[in-house]
Amino acid sequence: MVKDIRIAFGNQLKDLRRSQKISQEELAFRSGLHRTYISSVERGKRNISLINIAKLAKALGTDPARLLEGID
Repeated sequence: MVKDIRIAFGNQLKDLRRSQKISQEELAFRSGLHRTYISSVERGKRNISLINIAKLAKALGTDPARLLEGID
């Protein structure tokens, strides 16, 4: 079990992005966020805001709650 919620969220984001076969660069373009920001979120280095969670969810065509599933 991952104890740091930032790492758990990053793993969830990365898994969803990879399942859609899109790059970090493509996700950055779709979300309006920088590619290095996406990378740092996926590595658990950022304490991401709700606004950016919503942007990423929209870019992935999903609900923000999907990005938080299974994170405790």
